[in-house]
Amino acid sequence: MIKITLPDGSIKEMENGTTPMDVAMSISQGLARNVISASFNGIKVETKTPLTEDGSLVLFTFNNPEGKEAFWHSTSHIMAQAIEELFPGVSLTIGPAIDNGFYYDIDFKEHSISESDIPKIEARMLEIARGKHEFTMRSVSKADALQFYKDQNNPYKVELIENLTDGEITFCDHDTFTDLCRGGHIPNTGIIKAVKIMSIAGAYWRGDEKNPQLTRMYGTSFPKQKDLKEYLELLEEAKKRDHRKLGKELQLFTFSQRVGQGLPLWLPKGAALRERLEDFLKKAQKKAGYEMVISPHIGSKELYVTSGHYEKYGADSFQPIKTPNDDEEFLLKPMNCPHHCEIYKSSQWSYRDLPKRFAEFGTVYRYEQSGELHGLTRVRGFTQDDAHIFCMPEQLDKEFKAVIDLVLYVFGSLGFENFTAQVSVRDPKKPEKYIGDTKNWEIAENAIISAAKDKGLNYVIEEGEAAFYGPKLDFMVKDALGRSWQLGTIQVDYNLPERFDLWYKGADNESHRPVMIHRAPFGSMERFIAILLEHTGGNFPLWLMPEQCTILSLSEKYENYAKQVANLLEINEIRTTIDNRAETMGKKIREAEMNKLPYMLIVGEQEEKDGTISVRKHGGDDLGSMTVEAFSQYIKDEIASTIKTFEV
Repeated sequence: MIKITLPDGSIKEMENGTTPMDVAMSISQGLARNVISASFNGIKVETKTPLTEDGSLVLFTFNNPEGKEAFWHSTSHIMAQAIEELFPGVSLTIGPAIDNGFYYDIDFKEHSISESDIPKIEARMLEIARGKHEFTMRSVSKADALQFYKDQNNPYKVELIENLTDGEITFCDHDTFTDLCRGGHIPNTGIIKAVKIMSIAGAYWRGDEKNPQLTRMYGTSFPKQKDLKEYLELLEEAKKRDHRKLGKELQLFTFSQRVGQGLPLWLPKGAALRERLEDFLKKAQKKAGYEMVISPHIGSKELYVTSGHYEKYGADSFQPIKTPNDDEEFLLKPMNCPHHCEIYKSSQWSYRDLPKRFAEFGTVYRYEQSGELHGLTRVRGFTQDDAHIFCMPEQLDKEFKAVIDLVLYVFGSLGFENFTAQVSVRDPKKPEKYIGDTKNWEIAENAIISAAKDKGLNYVIEEGEAAFYGPKLDFMVKDALGRSWQLGTIQVDYNLPERFDLWYKGADNESHRPVMIHRAPFGSMERFIAILLEHTGGNFPLWLMPEQCTILSLSEKYENYAKQVANLLEINEIRTTIDNRAETMGKKIREAEMNKLPYMLIVGEQEEKDGTISVRKHGGDDLGSMTVEAFSQYIKDEIASTIKTFEV
């Protein structure tokens, strides 16, 4: 007998050789019907893998990310089989699961592939799926594996196998199809009920432009046709909310090839939006005891060598900038923290002075390949709402929790209510990725977990997601479409204070090393605004809108009254425009709706006579007539209900 520990801590005694599916059946038939994947002692296994030792078992359904990964990876095998049958002689390369489906990179050789081929590929995929073929893993010697793909004239699989160790190579079989694979499949093809090939794109073998160009087939699949229908509807809604489309329509930002790829230009309305976000955070930061600093856009290469950024991120930085002096090398700033370390080091500090909280909206630069750039979410120059707190070790817990409060305040004021906190720790199998003492890492990781527990956060622990200098608490936010984004981060760092030799004088009159907290509630201003645009569909919270209302005059006769109304609203700090064009009222209202203007104030003969305005809300609600004073108070009340006062 072996002991199987389940996630709730319960232990089941099962016969040696039992499978994850057997365990599921022992719990309930309903669970067994839905289980499609599993992990044993942290390693992915098939649902029919024999278990021969004591260990921890986790069972996954399609509702789990791990279940989706197995489902989509299995579907990539089916798509590869269909393509191999329909286009004989193609060479398959790799076909992993990705966030919302899967892809397979294929060398079609003499075949040509187009969108018109998609329906027949999908039809064959469904035909294969209906066969309910089991996925079966088997070990293969390196020699046999190489021979198998040499016989198929597939140099890509041969190259992959040549880099593998004999004794660790496995093939996956289903129906008449065989593929090189490490595992992680659903029980059989019949679970797949709906498939969709989403797009066809080009991709270089192993992402290297010097290698052959392949065809990348993107797809997705679901256990129910209804699920696929809902997903495609969600994608259509996402297209409408695409921040690149909305940013152009609302005149917030633009890009220029002449300026350079990945370098956004902020238009007046977008610049005003950013400024309001900055002012919002600056007010909260001032209350919390932060001091604003400014650092340059470049720094000496030696600065980033000292911090470790050059070693870890040198390949992702722009090439060093040479000066007329051959001994000088500078980099475009990839991070703000080394500069803030030098600001701290410029003075001598006592324990009475700590914590010191330095904040900056600092622009940094990272090189991204042109194919990876995407609107504001992936750029080459972006501004971080960065701050670094230098504190005594005994102050760490209080300071970390105070930053959590600030992040939650930001989320609450901007309508991000659905989020999970992710404690990002080291990957114990890859110590070379990190710097610093193991003991300090353990202290830092435990401090974050303790703070997350005490604040009652819904959190998960993710190995391998830490920064190279320390663990962090990342906030994974779900937007209105259910997509997950990483927004806001708090990091504990014992390493940079050591690398920069930072000190403070303690109560014992001895020198002590401070602890450093890195934090950015917005993260990147560019990325945050992109996500906020898509989350709200351009209907920002009222306090943030570039224009909060527009006055629509029925004719030029009421232009003077419209200006009087605008002046009164401006006195009440309500951002207002006037539309007195010689257009129909219907057209003016339609354009105001398209521009996401929250309120339309209609003025004509009756309104001028009564000293009122007729108020129409974005979306079509008619609020009737009211005085300008009453409307001003209405706006103030709405803003007060969405943006709270930050309490320290």
